[in-house]
Amino acid sequence: MTVAIWILFAFILGMVARGIGLPPLVGYLIAGFTLNSLGPTVGLPAESADMLKHIAHLGVLLLLFTVGLKLKFRSILRPEVIGGSLLHFGITCMIFMPALYLILGISGPEALGLAIALSFSSTVLAAKVLESKQELRAFHGRVAIGILIMQDLIALAVMSVTAGHTPSPYALLVFALPLMRPLLFRLLDATGHDELLVLLGLMLALAVGGIGFEAVGLSSELGALVIGALLANHPRAVELSNSLWSVKEVFLVGFFLQIGMSGMPDGNALIFAIVAALVLPLKGILFFVLLLTFKLRSRSSFLSSLLLTNYSEFGLIVASVALPQWLVPLAITVALSFIISAPLNRIAHPLYARFARYMDPLESDKRHPDEQPLSLGDTRVLIIGMGRTGTAAYEALRDSEPRLMGIDSDPARIKGHQDADRRVSFADAEDFNFWQTLDMPELEAVILCLHDIEGKTIAATKLRERGFTGFIASHTLHDDEVERIKNAGADDAYLTMNETGVALAVHVQQKLAIPTPADITPDQS
Repeated sequence: MTVAIWILFAFILGMVARGIGLPPLVGYLIAGFTLNSLGPTVGLPAESADMLKHIAHLGVLLLLFTVGLKLKFRSILRPEVIGGSLLHFGITCMIFMPALYLILGISGPEALGLAIALSFSSTVLAAKVLESKQELRAFHGRVAIGILIMQDLIALAVMSVTAGHTPSPYALLVFALPLMRPLLFRLLDATGHDELLVLLGLMLALAVGGIGFEAVGLSSELGALVIGALLANHPRAVELSNSLWSVKEVFLVGFFLQIGMSGMPDGNALIFAIVAALVLPLKGILFFVLLLTFKLRSRSSFLSSLLLTNYSEFGLIVASVALPQWLVPLAITVALSFIISAPLNRIAHPLYARFARYMDPLESDKRHPDEQPLSLGDTRVLIIGMGRTGTAAYEALRDSEPRLMGIDSDPARIKGHQDADRRVSFADAEDFNFWQTLDMPELEAVILCLHDIEGKTIAATKLRERGFTGFIASHTLHDDEVERIKNAGADDAYLTMNETGVALAVHVQQKLAIPTPADITPDQS
């Protein structure tokens, strides 16, 4: 009965939010506050809050696990990520702490705790926005997620200090996790495409990442993210993420309901939330300035900053440990920031287009290495994605097509190709910025050899949007993806296993000198 009430309120208010142009998650937040105010009137037992808290936690773990599946650790080890997050954290605390101390008349440690809680941005909201817009791997998305991970690590450190305990000595075993990658890859290969794949994802996210990290005194959220990231380079990582999509979405509804149900605000809490919302633009402006300082383009800086212009659910977690008396005001603050941030991120690209003339002059003359425009020069055939399939295609064309080029987003893989005397350059085909600056004057054909369906559809769509009229071919493993790739703009999509079978048959024909249908004359037939 309790779950039915949650679903009913979440569905109705989610539909209302969507109907007025807001993301459904805003409706879920309002549903949480509504349920909190009604309470026993609608038949909710007192212990329902604990049950919802557990469901919400599972949703957050699954979300962070799927974010990890699309994450590359090298995207965190960047100056703009490490420097941007630490500088923003330090400057925010330096400004917020004395302001809170003087205005609210609270103690120094309490003001510092509030400043720290307000310095974080929402990983859940940013991941949801990026996922819905297929921009998790876009450059600005990777920068934002990297900064959020750094903030989460800071929050974990703060909670450890505040709670008065440190991680277990066994936490050092986390550094040996990369040794588990071959085993995890084999498990993922062996699970097939059905319910075992879903169960594997749940086991890794909730048991190995969640319970496993908690057992050694680390955050379960960090554990889910790290375990997902260990699988990020597997060809089926996106398939695993897609298989968990529905389960994750349902549990995340519980997360947003829980924020609303964390307590009813009084007048002071509402005033605090409104004032915090009014200074929210300063948080975004600081991110924008810092990212420009690290040589990012104004477009990337703006899109990343807008994703980070909100307050964080991690602030609530920190408050629950260090500042329980501030939990309700902070919950209202986080909810209000979501209501402001979600619609703005929905129109982020049109917003940039409108104000670009004011922001572009602020760019540095030097560009970030990942934002250098790429020219294909005299390239006639381009291979996007230089894994096994892309490499095989490259080798098949190498002798007959001198104007051949490959691109890939993995620097280590590119180095290997260049050592093998292949013409391969760095570019992320899922980064929308790449397509805006791509120069392809003599390009006639493109072969899509990316692992995941999102990358193939993005590449095909963006090529057509840029006016490319040449031939686009793609490979895929699944029948149901063929039409999606063609609808995105590809001329043909070939099933990899079918083509492998045809190639094997050709080898046998050549070995045994079996005549092909074209070799058989009418008399022979």
